[in-house]
Amino acid sequence: MFPLPMTQMNGLARQAELLVSRTECFNLWTFFIRGRRTYTKPHYRNSYDYTDLLQHCRNTKSIKKLHAQIIIGGLHQNPYVASKLVGKYVECGDSSMGDARKVFDELTERDVFVWNMVIQGYANVGPFAEALKMCNRMRLSGLSPNRYTYPFVLKACGAMRDGKQGQVVHGQIVKSGLDLQLFVGNALVALYSKCEEVEVSRRVFDELPLKDLVSWNSMISGYATNGYPNEAVEIFRAMIQGPTTCLPDHATLVCVLPACIEASAIEVGFWIHSYIVKASIKVDSALGSALISMYANCGRVRVSRVIFDRVSDKNVVLWSAMMRCYGMHGHTDEVLQMFLQFEESGLYPDAVVVLCLLSTCSHAGMVSKGLEIFEKMEDYGVEKNEKHYACIVDLLGRAGLIDRAVKFIESMPIQPGKDVYGALLGACRIHNNIELAEETAEKLFVLDPGNAGRYILLASMYEDAGRWEDAARVRRLIREKNIKKPTGRSSIEVDCIYHTFGADDESHPYTDQIFDTLERMDRIMEEAIVMV
Repeated sequence: MFPLPMTQMNGLARQAELLVSRTECFNLWTFFIRGRRTYTKPHYRNSYDYTDLLQHCRNTKSIKKLHAQIIIGGLHQNPYVASKLVGKYVECGDSSMGDARKVFDELTERDVFVWNMVIQGYANVGPFAEALKMCNRMRLSGLSPNRYTYPFVLKACGAMRDGKQGQVVHGQIVKSGLDLQLFVGNALVALYSKCEEVEVSRRVFDELPLKDLVSWNSMISGYATNGYPNEAVEIFRAMIQGPTTCLPDHATLVCVLPACIEASAIEVGFWIHSYIVKASIKVDSALGSALISMYANCGRVRVSRVIFDRVSDKNVVLWSAMMRCYGMHGHTDEVLQMFLQFEESGLYPDAVVVLCLLSTCSHAGMVSKGLEIFEKMEDYGVEKNEKHYACIVDLLGRAGLIDRAVKFIESMPIQPGKDVYGALLGACRIHNNIELAEETAEKLFVLDPGNAGRYILLASMYEDAGRWEDAARVRRLIREKNIKKPTGRSSIEVDCIYHTFGADDESHPYTDQIFDTLERMDRIMEEAIVMV
């Protein structure tokens, strides 16, 4: 005897037919009828069986077959089975998100877990705004989001770079008393970092009563990706040396190594490499490329090559880092030889690899080779962008082929921008072509009006030619337009604290003592010179 009326069972059959073919549905239905004699409480007897089978589904097709069995078995309204089914559809990505939503919409009763599964799916694959809408619907249904809901919603806000909406969610979190919960706090740190509000991110981080590895990684990544390398290194030091020491993992090291390079904190980079060796951390392409870049900046090309050779799973990023290392130190032959090996390995260059090759050829004066690589970009499947065109202008300009560079710009299929004209102005400076420099500078004053370097370069050319009035006119433009030239800055680390100084900078709290010390050192040096 069936527990469901035949009309309802026919409805289930029609739902199942939407997922699988009529023949497959008939086979499933026959198996179900023959295999079971009583159906008093199938929800409790079969739900664990179905969820266990769902774990073994590897693609959408197998999930839909099992979904059809769940419908025929009458378990499609079971919250436990439905949430697992939604989760499996979510795992399949964007293409199956619609199926997950259908399962959810057909549920008559929804618990927090199934709401979280759908919100997580939208936060992972989009549309991200839908995750926020679902969270609001959940609250209106009478259910309160929990410590697992809010991280998904905050992730969606971060993906949209929507800081204002993130602040609204943050307010809801504070009202619910979950703002100091670890999972939620970590998500808030990541959100504000993605929205370029690093100061707010740091405040949230400092207020967390407990911090785990994710907390530290999120804060380090936030500083590193938003242009605060010194702060990234500082927070890394606090992580490994503070009272609650937390050992870094692979993700930590990949984040902090670029910051070490930018902050010139090479000793920290050396410590990281030693830690990698001692902790037997596998150096993959991501970690290897970061180490190569660090040693390249130190001029240790051989060490970079040793690291490169030891990485087994070499990808385009790793090859690019090694070629860039050779290129920045003038090893042109090694760059081209590596590129041949790169092609022989079966990989295809991307835009970054081609840019590295063109830059190397430009600085080495290899015009023919650079043009050959540029022409092959379509064969490689790499789309030419302005930086590639600018490299060719620089290549021709450095070689003294300025007229050819101008004709190349005129034949470009895209509108030349500031990078292209900047390369041409640099070539004019090298070969003292003032007339063309004037024309090029006028274009740059429109395309890149806030760049003081363009004005200063033209003024310097006028001064070299003895055209003092023209030089004064250009420098007057800088003052009238209130264009600020970025000042050079130096930094020194004392007791793990970075002190930064600019020209004529008196902002440091110990300015008087610093200048007094410098004056004493000057006197000592003068006395030493007199004695000699």
